[in-house]
Amino acid sequence: MKLKKVLGIDIGGSGIKGAIINTKTGDLLTDRYRIPTPVQGKPEQIADVVQQIVDHFKWSGAVGVGFPAVVQNGVAKTAANIDKSFIGTNIENLISNKTHCLVKVINDADAAGQAEMKFGAGKNNKGVVILITVGTGIGTVIFTKGKLLPNTELGHIYLNKDREAEQYTSDATRQKIDLSWKDWAERFNEYLNYLEQLFWPDLFIVGGGISKNELKFQKYITVKTKVMPAQLLNYAGIIGAALAAKKMIASGMKEGN
Repeated sequence: MKLKKVLGIDIGGSGIKGAIINTKTGDLLTDRYRIPTPVQGKPEQIADVVQQIVDHFKWSGAVGVGFPAVVQNGVAKTAANIDKSFIGTNIENLISNKTHCLVKVINDADAAGQAEMKFGAGKNNKGVVILITVGTGIGTVIFTKGKLLPNTELGHIYLNKDREAEQYTSDATRQKIDLSWKDWAERFNEYLNYLEQLFWPDLFIVGGGISKNELKFQKYITVKTKVMPAQLLNYAGIIGAALAAKKMIASGMKEGN
């Protein structure tokens, strides 16, 4: 039995978004439904919003969730842009108990990356691909030969002793200090150059909220590696989360055989 429809949910710093996904094609089968992320939301508050999205779609099937933290076996290990009480929380159990659905939770950037590799800018690329999601923070994903290295946190590397990449080049920083697109792109280019020296990728994919403005900054990017905008734009996290839930269920079916 193949699981074709999954509810994908992307938990972000400013909004929690969901849609029902055709996991075979990557298409959204519904309009995206968005609820603002509670300010300094605690785990129970975030779970309540997820439940509202599940209720909105009258959903009782599998749910995939992209979450802004390192996630291992359903448990949040970090909390860079979310409430610190999430650390050590089994988010899968929390959301599953709240919604009464089968739930898979993965890192939000990993979710976006899996979607882009299957349906978007990274499709059929078997080299080293780095996807960077730029929004409230910086998320990163690395693929080699189509395989994911999960939970990379390259947004938190330091470009020098006092310049953390995320604090220097996120879209939140751009807006906060009112950087022009040219000035922001120079910062982002500096970050890309640093990653290039470390990994020598074949392709950078730029996703997250910033991807909607690709025409405003692309001309200022001069890094040697090819740079492409995420084709799925801000839907990648939702689609990738749904794919992760599908894989979990498919794996469980195989183990049960």
